[in-house]
Amino acid sequence: MTGKLGLDAEKVALARELARRAGEPVTRLAQTHSTVSIERAVLRMAGLDGADAEGMPWANRLADAVRDQVGLASGVALPVWDAMLAGGHEDLRDLAERAAGGRVKFRLPDGGEREAARGAAIRSAEKGLATIDAQRAARTRMVADLADPPAPLIYLIVATGDIYEDIPQAQAAAREGADVIAVIRSTGQSLLDYVPEGATREGYAGTYATRENFRLMRAALDDVSRELGRYVRLTNYASGLCMPEIATLAGLERLDMMLNDCMYGIIFRDINPVRTFIDQRFSRAVHARAGIVINTGEDNYLTTADAVDAAHTVVTSQLLNEYFGREAGLDTWQLGLGHAFEINPAVPDSFLLELAHAQLVRELFPGAPLKYMPPTKHMTGNVFAGYLLDAFFNLCGFMTDQAILLVGMMTEGIHTPFLSDRDLALENVRYVRDAAGKLGLSFQPDPFVVDRAHQVLDEAVALLRRICDGGLLNAIADGTFGITRRPPDGGRGLSGVIERADGYFNPVEELLHPVPTLPPSTPAEA
Repeated sequence: MTGKLGLDAEKVALARELARRAGEPVTRLAQTHSTVSIERAVLRMAGLDGADAEGMPWANRLADAVRDQVGLASGVALPVWDAMLAGGHEDLRDLAERAAGGRVKFRLPDGGEREAARGAAIRSAEKGLATIDAQRAARTRMVADLADPPAPLIYLIVATGDIYEDIPQAQAAAREGADVIAVIRSTGQSLLDYVPEGATREGYAGTYATRENFRLMRAALDDVSRELGRYVRLTNYASGLCMPEIATLAGLERLDMMLNDCMYGIIFRDINPVRTFIDQRFSRAVHARAGIVINTGEDNYLTTADAVDAAHTVVTSQLLNEYFGREAGLDTWQLGLGHAFEINPAVPDSFLLELAHAQLVRELFPGAPLKYMPPTKHMTGNVFAGYLLDAFFNLCGFMTDQAILLVGMMTEGIHTPFLSDRDLALENVRYVRDAAGKLGLSFQPDPFVVDRAHQVLDEAVALLRRICDGGLLNAIADGTFGITRRPPDGGRGLSGVIERADGYFNPVEELLHPVPTLPPSTPAEA
């Protein structure tokens, strides 16, 4: 392993081994626990949609009814499909409606009745996974029939709060050169322990993630993909208290990328760490099957911590995200590890430091589609300085061969961008790409860049050693990442964590682990 930085292959291997050791206790925790959202995701995979008159999803109502009567320690599937086999229910929705009205008595079957319920549950889950497989195949066909944009994919955020306003803005962005459209979620949705239903027209600083909104935007981007002759990708957020359910809906509606980080919800949304890690493993197994690329959130650490002092925490988190992702079944091409251009521009040699950090990540994860985030922390009301800073970010991205380049906005520090702001931002990317895009093929870093990269790697290895000694949950509690302290027994959602009983059964999990070998979805996957 040499590259431009001359990294020590043995040290890189040691860093990965330390990440595995640090992550394994958390993986064992996820293997021995479930959550209410995982159990609801099983119901959604089996086809349970819709909500009651109050807007509460039937998946929530049915899971709650089972939990109240027999608990969820053995999983939701056995009681539900035992009730279905008992007869008198048209489908899962009918069962859910009756259960919500107190008209169903659940039990934990045993013997032959248990095996019958188990088989029925697996057959129902297989139908949902068949839909996910068909959506993955549809993506493959569209990419083959149209074209796959060259790297880096230009990633642009659209979210007005109204899905019917998002659609024309997303299509306009694609026509101006965006390759990935991200519909960010309404503020606070990650804290809702249910997934809203239907198309939504009101949201704050974002649009609610719902299955219908996914379907509408996917159809709109398919239309503009055919118009442009290139496949336009769609991304949303599989995070928060409903991470497993949103991951399932994303697979069913053919989203292409999902924000899915091992610690973002813990640090920045105060979601319980144990709940997050359990939900994450299931979600990533679904993403693996769906051919979805995850985007991790290490860039967010640098919005609270100093981007120079905390650079090694980004690398440490990336190594942990890589371990957790691979263990859950994701392939390397699905690991859109995140990092960001967030060093204070007033720092001497700030661009060289950014170059060192970006090149280090590129060489540590050579096969991963890295997602590079633009400056936000040091964007001010000076739009001219912001536009210049975004150009330096774009240049660094091209020089270090980043795979997913999020478009920076000169008005980042002022307001939610207008279409005109996005148009100028895309123009900035095009100029840098056309004027200096080939610079990345030949640049040779000077000793300052090389030394800085080695220093950050050394600090990441030292931090991983400490985490191995003290435990990852304790490291999070100590404020290691993003300087925010989150204890393992704090935060939202802990009451939704369930210790698995002997004989726990989850039909989706059984079908996903081990993850079957599937054909690549796009040429980039091979």
